[in-house]
Amino acid sequence: MIPISAVTHSFSGLAWRWRGGNMDLGGWHGSLADDLVNQLLLSRGVAREDLERHRRPTLRDFMPDPSLFRDMDVAAERLASAVAAREAITVYGDYDVDGATSAALLIRLLRDLGVEARAYIPDRLLEGYGPSGEALVRLAREGSSLIVTVDCGAMAHEALAAAHAEGVDVIVVDHHKCPPELPITAALVNPNRLDESDEAALHGHLAAVGVAFLLAVATVRTLRARGYFDGRPAPDLMGLLDLVALGTVADVAQLKGLNRALVAQGLKVMAKRENTGLAALIDASRLNRAPTCSDLGFALGPRINAAGRIGDSSLGVRLLTTSDAEEARDIATRLSMLNDERRAIERAVQEAAEMQVDGQHNRAVNVLAGEGWHPGVIGIVAGRIKEKTGKPTLVIALDADDAGNGKGSGRSIAGVDLGAAIIAARENGLLVAGGGHAMACGLTIDPATLPRLADWLDERLARDVASARATQSLLLDLSLNPGGLTPDLVTTLEAGGPYGVGWPGPRIAVGPVRLVKCDLVGTDHVRMVASGADGRSFKAIAFRAAASELGQTLLHGTRGRQLWLAGRARIDDWGSRPAAELHVEDAAFAD
Repeated sequence: MIPISAVTHSFSGLAWRWRGGNMDLGGWHGSLADDLVNQLLLSRGVAREDLERHRRPTLRDFMPDPSLFRDMDVAAERLASAVAAREAITVYGDYDVDGATSAALLIRLLRDLGVEARAYIPDRLLEGYGPSGEALVRLAREGSSLIVTVDCGAMAHEALAAAHAEGVDVIVVDHHKCPPELPITAALVNPNRLDESDEAALHGHLAAVGVAFLLAVATVRTLRARGYFDGRPAPDLMGLLDLVALGTVADVAQLKGLNRALVAQGLKVMAKRENTGLAALIDASRLNRAPTCSDLGFALGPRINAAGRIGDSSLGVRLLTTSDAEEARDIATRLSMLNDERRAIERAVQEAAEMQVDGQHNRAVNVLAGEGWHPGVIGIVAGRIKEKTGKPTLVIALDADDAGNGKGSGRSIAGVDLGAAIIAARENGLLVAGGGHAMACGLTIDPATLPRLADWLDERLARDVASARATQSLLLDLSLNPGGLTPDLVTTLEAGGPYGVGWPGPRIAVGPVRLVKCDLVGTDHVRMVASGADGRSFKAIAFRAAASELGQTLLHGTRGRQLWLAGRARIDDWGSRPAAELHVEDAAFAD
C-alpha cells in the first residue's frame, strides 16, 4: 500500500489529503464504530468535550432563544396580533424550495392557529425575484393587512416603500446578505443583517425556512403569554421540521450547528409521512424507504424547484400545504413531469454554455451568456460548470425580461464570496439588480454591461480564486482494503450525519485494486467492478464522468495497473441482500 498523502496528482489532478482536525482518539473508550464516528466529528472541527452533543444533534442542545435576533420579538408580536384579530395575512415567498417550504411552514402554522393565510409566489419569468411593489400594493388593496415575505425582501427598498405608502404592514423573513441601509418594514428578521449581534450572526448559515421556524417558535411563545391557548391546543411545532429539513438541504445551507439539528430531527418527522403533500412527493420520486439527506437535495427538492423554474410557481406551496391526498398525488405527478422537462432544457443550455468556457480559460470567473437560454435552469447549469472548471461561474440568459435585460445566476467555490461581489457590482452601477450569499447569487444586467462586469469580477476576485484553487485537494476520512467496504461500514459512517455543505459526507479510499470490468452505462456514467489482493471485489460507479480526465483514464488508461479509488460508500440494495458500493469521485495509481 502507499500512504494517501503520497498521492500528489490524481486522475482529476488533485492532491489527496487527510481531512484536518483533532484526530486524537486516545481518551475515548467506546466501540470501534464509536471511535470511527468520533473521528468523523473531530475532523469536522468538533471539540472533544462537545462530542456527545454532536453525535445526536437535538434542538434542545442547539436551539437559540429566538429573541436573540433583531426584530424577532417585534415580528412575533405583530404576527400574534394579526392571529388574535383574525386579520387577512398573505405569505409572499420566493419561487425556489426554500421559499416554498418557508411559505408552507407559516401557512400551516397559521392554519393551526385558526387563520387561513393566503400564499403568493411570484412568477419567475414575469415578475422576477423578490417582492414587487405592484404585487404588494395589489395584495393590500385586495384586503391583506399584513404581508410576510419569506426568502426575499431584504433588499426590496422600492417595493417595500410602496407597500408602506399603501398602509400595509410587511414583515421580512430572509437570510440573504443585507445592505447597510435597510428597507422600510414592520420588522426585518435576518441573521445576516449587518447590525446583528455577534451571537446572532453565528446563525447566518440558516436557510430562510430555518429563520421562519424561529419566528414560528417566537409567535407561539408570544400567543401563549397572552393566554391564547387557554382554551385550545398549541400547534405542533416539531411537526413542521420536515419542511425545515427539505428547505435547508435544497438551499444548500451549511449543515452545521442548528441546521444540522433541524435536518436530523426533520428527517425523523418526514419518515412518519404526516405531511400529505410530502408523502405524495416521496412516492412520486419512487423512494421505497424513508428519505435521506441526499434524497432531499437530489430527488425531492428538484421536483419542487421545477415548478418555479419552468412551470406554475405556486405548485410547491400548494403541494406542501394540502391535506387532500388526491390533490397531492396530482400535483406530485405534475412536478415529476416538469422535472423531466427541466432536465432536457438544462442539458441544452449546459451544452451551449460549455462551448463558451474554453474562450475564458484566463478568467478567474466564468461569465457565460446566451440568447434563448431558459432562466429557470441557469442556476443549475452554473453549478455544474463550476464543478467542472473549479471556478466561480455566472450563467446569464439574455433578453430574459421585457426591458431586454439579462437574468443571471451564479455559483461559487469555497473561499470566494460571490454574493458580496455581486452586491458590490450593483452598488458600482454594473447591474440593474443583484444579491446573494457567499456560494450563490442572482442578478439582472443590461447586456451592454456584460464585458465591464466580467473585467470587474476578474479584477476583484482573481486573487481569492487563485488562493482557493491553489489549496484545492481531495480530503479523505478513511482508507481500507476492499474487504472493509461493507454495509456495516456504510451504516457507521452515516451515524456521523446528516451530511451536506459545511458538514461534508465521509470520503474513503479503497485499494489497491485492479479493474475487473469498466464500461459506460447510461449516457456518461462509468461503471466498474474492482478487485483487491484480499480476494474481495465490489461495484463502483463514477457519475457523469465519461468525458472527464477521470472517466477517460478509468476507461482506457489503467492497463491492469493497481489503483486507489476514492469516493462515497453507499448501499446497493438491488440484489437479494444489500451490498456496499463506491460512488467514485477520483482515482490514483497505486504502483
